[in-house]
Amino acid sequence: MRSTPAVDARADDALGTSDATDLLARLARREVSAAELRSAAVTRAQAVNPRLNALTRLLDEPVRTEVTVVDQAPLRGIPTLLKDNEALTGLPTTHGSLATPDRPAAACSPFVTDFLGLGLDPVGLTTLPEFGLTASTESSRFGATANPWDPTVSTGGSSGGSAALVAAGVVPIAHSNDGGGSSRIPASCCGVVGMKPTRGRLPDAPGVHLLPVQITAQGVLTRTVRDTALFYAHAERARPAAGLPPIGHVTAPGTRRLRIGMTLTASRGLPVDAATVAAVSATGQLCADLGHHVELVDPPVDDRFGPDFLALWSFLGFSLHRGGRMLLGPGFRSGRTEAFTRGLSRRLVRRAEHLPGALHRLRRLAREHESAFEQYDVLLSAVTGHPPPPLGYLGPDVEFGTHLVRLARFASMTCVANVSGAPAMSLPLGRTPDGLPIGVHLAAPFGHERRLLELALELEAAAPG
Repeated sequence: MRSTPAVDARADDALGTSDATDLLARLARREVSAAELRSAAVTRAQAVNPRLNALTRLLDEPVRTEVTVVDQAPLRGIPTLLKDNEALTGLPTTHGSLATPDRPAAACSPFVTDFLGLGLDPVGLTTLPEFGLTASTESSRFGATANPWDPTVSTGGSSGGSAALVAAGVVPIAHSNDGGGSSRIPASCCGVVGMKPTRGRLPDAPGVHLLPVQITAQGVLTRTVRDTALFYAHAERARPAAGLPPIGHVTAPGTRRLRIGMTLTASRGLPVDAATVAAVSATGQLCADLGHHVELVDPPVDDRFGPDFLALWSFLGFSLHRGGRMLLGPGFRSGRTEAFTRGLSRRLVRRAEHLPGALHRLRRLAREHESAFEQYDVLLSAVTGHPPPPLGYLGPDVEFGTHLVRLARFASMTCVANVSGAPAMSLPLGRTPDGLPIGVHLAAPFGHERRLLELALELEAAAPG
């Protein structure tokens, strides 16, 4: 079983094998400089990107934006990456599509403004599938992004470019976002840590408030739980989330033993492969060995949830296909969208009468999902139905109906947390027999990221290997 990726950028340079937490300590001791860290990250990106194809743009010089970064910025000097669906001043935002206009952004998006304000230093923009609508990072515009553990398989999606480069050691932390699993699925496929925070914890992308059900959340991908905890602690200090319990800086496991509901199946009878079930079962046993109470439970949603979420997803595809000019500006070319986007759009038109009922039930789930946590503090399950598929399995050339069936079998379990708005995360706790990562999914009630991070720190420390 491989313990390091097949494509590994780590070297005897300023970055070394350090995570962001360690790099900040080394910066404080003046063992390295911010310029040396940036140079090392750029060199690493240049070395591995020809094999991974995870960048849409390399920023070999620091970007100039309207964001003021003070000397005391808490993450100042840490190199990072931005997913290419958030605006960065002076550069076009591609959304992974041939349809988007090549128009430089006039200003940073609200999230990027806060992200840069923490002192994080972007060295590149990362790939995603067109508009983030599927779960493999492959597009007509940029091609397929390869998984560093095995370059013949998918990174997952939609934040697959960020996940690949964090896993390969180019940077310790990178931006992601998540509208149906887009942080957690690539985290699982690439063996990194990915948390979708509670709705409203971080600034939303522009226009999200217009969605009939608000499902998106910004986030980061890291190689260690403590780096994820570090990011959220500093993001919260910079901009506390109104109405949500504070997370604080989680630096140690919690002491309270938790009631954990473990699910080994998917809703609607969708299959979960044996290696994935084994990874979830082993994590449940580890939790029990650590003194937590673990019980088997059914999936937290009924069989209507999948079709209802697909109706919402079809609405998103329709909105982008038909309304791209209004959403993304003049120069949008709907005729250059991919088959999957157009297929979702057509599906919405054919089934428009089902949308109101689907939206009503999804909104009700958002209100009622907390009842799942009346008996349990955390829900434990699989992230995906099976390990990362081969490149091309969910590629832009796959016929729409086939794509949809494959997507449902691979990536149907994470979207519950998007609808409910509750926090959830993927931890790299499993492996396939040939060494590919398998993430395990943890979900908590609305506003309880701290609980997830405390448990994640405990599992990370206790997990074998």
